[in-house]
Amino acid sequence: MTTDTTTAKRGFHFKDITKMFGGGQSTLRQFGILGSLVVILVVFQVLTWIVKGTGLTLSSGNLINVVNQYSYILILAIGMVMVIIMGHIDLSVGSVAAFTGIVVAKAMADWNLPWPLGVLLGLGVGVLVGAWQGFWVAYVGVPAFIVTLAGMLFFRGANQWVGDSQSVPVPEGFKVIGAGYLPEIALPLPFNIPTMLLALAGAAWIVFWEIRTRRIQRRMGADMAPLWVSVTKVVLISAVILVAGWLFATGREGTSFPISGVILLALVILYSFITNNTVFGRHIYAVGGNRQAARLSGVKDRWVDFFVMMNMSVLASLAGMIYVARATASGPQDGNGWELDAIASVFIGGAAVSGGIGTVIGSIIGGLVMAFLNNGLALLGAGADVVSMIKGLVLLFAVGVDVWNKQQGRPSIIGFLTRRLGRKQDPATDTFDPTKANYPTSQKYEAPAVEETRGK
Repeated sequence: MTTDTTTAKRGFHFKDITKMFGGGQSTLRQFGILGSLVVILVVFQVLTWIVKGTGLTLSSGNLINVVNQYSYILILAIGMVMVIIMGHIDLSVGSVAAFTGIVVAKAMADWNLPWPLGVLLGLGVGVLVGAWQGFWVAYVGVPAFIVTLAGMLFFRGANQWVGDSQSVPVPEGFKVIGAGYLPEIALPLPFNIPTMLLALAGAAWIVFWEIRTRRIQRRMGADMAPLWVSVTKVVLISAVILVAGWLFATGREGTSFPISGVILLALVILYSFITNNTVFGRHIYAVGGNRQAARLSGVKDRWVDFFVMMNMSVLASLAGMIYVARATASGPQDGNGWELDAIASVFIGGAAVSGGIGTVIGSIIGGLVMAFLNNGLALLGAGADVVSMIKGLVLLFAVGVDVWNKQQGRPSIIGFLTRRLGRKQDPATDTFDPTKANYPTSQKYEAPAVEETRGK
C-alpha cells in the first residue's frame, strides 16, 4: 500500500533533479562540478569571441587539442581517485610515467623492439613498479605518502640515468597511441565516419543503460526517479555526445577523435564498472570509509591496498607512453608536476580528503575543469604564472569547501541546499552496509569490540 502511494506521487519536485545523476554524496558533487564545467566553457567561449572575434573554446580544433594535451592527466586521475578513496596519496606517478617512457623508448631504439611489444614492456614496468610500492604500503605498513615520495625521487633519477639525461625518439608506429586519430573512410561525406559512429554508439548506450536501470529498479521495488527525469537526462547527455562527436568529426582534414581519447573512454567505462559494480570496487569504498569495520566484515584490506597502488603505477606507465608518443621522444623532464594535476582533478571532482568518497566520472569532470581552465586562459593569452595561481586557488577552494562542510556535518554545498527537500533519515529503517559504495561519511559504523565478537 505504501509503495502504491509513493508511486502515485508524481509531479515536479526539486529533489528529483538530484536523481538525474544518482543522488548520493559523490553524485551530488558531480552535479555541482558539472555545472562549473559548463559555466567555464560558456564563459571562455564568450570571452574568446569578445577578445579574438570568434569563439575558440568549443571549436573543433581546440577540442581535439584539449583531448590530445590532457588525456594522459585524465588517465592518471582514474587511478588516483581509487588511491585517494583508500585514504592514500601517490606522488610518484609523474616520475613513474617518465621512467616507463624512457625504458620503452630505449628498448625500441637500441633493441629494435616492435612498438606493440614496447607497449607491453611499458605495462610490465608499471606492474613491477606498482608491486614494489604496493608491497611497502600494504605489507610493511609504510605510509603511501612516504613510499611514493621515495618513488618520485628514485624513478626521476632512474629516468635520467637510463636515458643519460638525453631525449630518445620513438618510431612512427608508436606515435599512433598519442598522436593518432580514428581513420578516414573513403565516402563522400563531410565528416569522419568512425567518429560519428562512436558518438552514435555512445548515445545508444546511454538510452539502453537508462532503460535497463529503470527495469532493474522496478523489478527490485527500489525508489525510481520520475520518468521525466530519466528522459531529460538521456536527451541532454545524448545531445552533448552527438554535438561533441560532430565537432570532433568535422575538424581540419586529417584529424578526428584522437586515439588517446578512445583509450581514455575505454578506461573510464572499465573503471566505472569496476568501482560501481564489482565486489572489489565496494571493498575500495569500504576500506577507505572505515578500515577497521571493513576488516571485521571480512575485507582483505592489505590486498586492496596492494592492488590499488599497483594499478596506479600501471596507469601511470600508460599515461607516460601516450605522452611520449605525442611528443615523439622521451626526455628527462617528462612527467614533472603530473601528480599535482591528477590529485587536483580528483579533489575538484568531489573526492573527500579523508577518503571513502569519490568517483571515476567525478574525477574526469574535475580533470576537464582543470583542462579547460588552462586552455581558456592560454587562449586569452594569460601567462603561466597567472594560470598556476588560478589553479592553486581553484584547488584550495574545492578542498576548503569539502573540509568546511564536513565540519558542519554536511556532505556538500548542494547537500546543504537540498537537505530540507530530501527524505528524513529514519534510524529504525535505515541500515548501513560497509561494503556498499558511496555511503554517507556522517553515518558512523560502530563495530563490536573484538573481545565481544570472539566471545559470542
